[in-house]
Parts: sequence; structure tokens; C-alpha cells
Amino acid sequence: MGKTEGHNSVLVINAGSSSIKFAVFTADLNETLSGIAANIGGASFLTIAGETETSPFIDHKSALNAVIAALERRGHSIKNMKAAAHRVVHGGRKLTAPVRISSDVRSEIYNCTPLAPLHNPHNLAAIDALSQIAPDLPQFASFDTSFHATNPDVATRYAIPRMMETKGIRRYGFHGLSYASLVTYLPEVSGEKLPSRLLAFHLGNGASLCAIRNGQSIATTMGYSPLDGLTMGTRSGGIDANAVLRLVEENGLDRTKAILNHESGLLGLSGGKSDMRNLMLDPSADSAFAIEHFCYWSLRHAGSLIAAMEGLDAIAFTGGIGENALGVRARILRGLEWTGVRMNPDANHRNEARLHAESSKVKAWAIPAKEERMIAADAITLMEAA
Repeated sequence: MGKTEGHNSVLVINAGSSSIKFAVFTADLNETLSGIAANIGGASFLTIAGETETSPFIDHKSALNAVIAALERRGHSIKNMKAAAHRVVHGGRKLTAPVRISSDVRSEIYNCTPLAPLHNPHNLAAIDALSQIAPDLPQFASFDTSFHATNPDVATRYAIPRMMETKGIRRYGFHGLSYASLVTYLPEVSGEKLPSRLLAFHLGNGASLCAIRNGQSIATTMGYSPLDGLTMGTRSGGIDANAVLRLVEENGLDRTKAILNHESGLLGLSGGKSDMRNLMLDPSADSAFAIEHFCYWSLRHAGSLIAAMEGLDAIAFTGGIGENALGVRARILRGLEWTGVRMNPDANHRNEARLHAESSKVKAWAIPAKEERMIAADAITLMEAA
């Protein structure tokens, strides 16, 4: 492969607590290479283009150095790249659209850390590390919260007083990059214009629903944090605030955080399994109950979001569970038959994009999540507009 292969390409970075996912896109949004640096600070390894190599990464900077070296060996020199684009989980009230990262933007991302303490510090670590490694490379950020900036105040405000003690506490919503991608790519898959009232299911280890009316988010199930809403892999989803206060009183704050974020959801219900694939293969009553709990609360929240849109024209599934768990999709679509949706069982079994029968009044689709491509598109759009 030639050493100019990566010329004018965009490097997309999605940094987590112990991993960095990355992908390289051309200017016309073709993905040419992707991979992950995983288990940072532990038994770390780098997978790129299907090849895995063991390497010690003590922090995000060392992991990024390894990623850049691996890209260089495959003809994608960081010196030839046009930009880097990052997924940042929380943009708060001010960062509600994709943006080029400046010192002021970096400061605002940092200021949002209390709103996403499990995410924004790792996003910043990748931004800072890349600034040191390639100081002349333009960097851009796309925010998981920004798609929901169109939610009306009545949807985002909690019924608590405005005071210093409650500053910043409101519903933000997450998975915005997934929903933005869905709005962009559903018409490409369906060959039709975007449905006016679209109920979107992003179902994965983290899960949420979004009511999308005329291409804009008007309601979503996650709130102040990604903990609220649906039953998830290890997160509890919605829980009474007084129950949380009791847990804090009895167990302390840190222990309660661990319980609700890392030990609950499907994991807590099943007694040890958080992955939907493993749950569906397990014949135990606990696993069956966990799956039903996941589907039941997806349906409960779906009814709320359909009411927010005052009707329904189409349903779309995305995310790892939404794209692959045929039984979960079938259960949810059966539970929504009152809306007029009729599933084509054969199409669902074949995992086709179109899931609805000819007689269905509401259309249903399964659309692959393309968050990295969306992030690259945001950066390219900003560069072209500059």
C-alpha cells in the first residue's frame, strides 16, 4: 500500500474508559480502515484490519501512539490526514452542534465533565493526546447530546425549582450520533423520504428510544445521564429517586453508583449475564425474565414517545441488539401491533432491512448504526464551510 494512501482522509476517534475505537474515512465518506486499542492500562492489545497485536498501553496517549504507528505502517500517515474527528458524549447546554476544537471548546467540554464523569474525561484524554502527537492536525468534535437540543423545554425540564443547587440538572438525552445517522441513512436504505413521525430504537448495551418528528428529536428516554430510561446491559434504567436515596443512605454514594451503573439491568436481573446473545441462548427462567423486562420497558416507553409525536408512521431499530436480536425485535413489534404495524416474520428472520409486511400501516426497518461515518461527515461539512 502506498504511503500517500491516507492523504486528505479523516481519522475518527471514539475514546472510552479503557479503549479507543478508530476508523479512517475518505473525503467521500468511504471507510478504508478501522480498529480498536483495547484494555488500556491492563492486558492491552490493538486490533486493526482484522489483525491483533499485543502491546502495553499505560494510558490513552500511548494507545494513540500505537494506533498512529499502525496506521502509518498501512499507508495512512497522520501527517497526510486532513483532520481528526472525535465522539464526545456530553456537550451540555452550549455545545449543541459539531464544532472545530479550540481552547475555548476544550474548556467547555471539560466544564461538562460533572455531567458525564464516566465519559468526557476519556474523550478529552484522546483530544489532548492527539494535540501533543500531531499539534498541527485540525480536530473536530461531535456530541452525543446535540441531536436532542431540539427537544422542547417541557420535555427537558425536571419539575424542580430553579436554584443554584439544581444548576445544570435537566434532561439532555444521549445516543444522538446514532439517531442523527439514522435520519441521514434511513432514506438511503428505504428509497423513500424520511417518515414524519419516526420511533427510533437504539438497542445495545446502552439503550434508548427517540421520538423523531420531521427529522428532529422531540423526546427521548435517557435524561440527565445515560442511566435513565430503558433496562440496559448493566444500567438500571428508570428508578424512583427515593429508592436511589435509600441506596445511598444504606451503601454510600460510590457503592450506589456502582450498583446502578455496573451491576444492574440485564446483568442484575439474570444473575450474571449482560449480553443479549448469551441471554437468548440460556434456557433459565432468570434469563427469560431479563429479556422480557427489556422488551416490556421498551414497549412502555415506546407508548410514551408515540404520544409525544401524536401518532406513528414508522419504526426503526439500530444498535447491536436492534440490528441482530431477531427475537427481541419480533417481541417489540408484536407489542406495537395496536399502532398498525405488521411484521413480516420471514424478513425479520432473514435480518432484512425492511421488516414490515405489505399490509402494515406503519413501516418498520433495521438500520445499521453508522456513528463513525456521521462523525466524519460532520467534520468534512465544517471544513467545507470554513
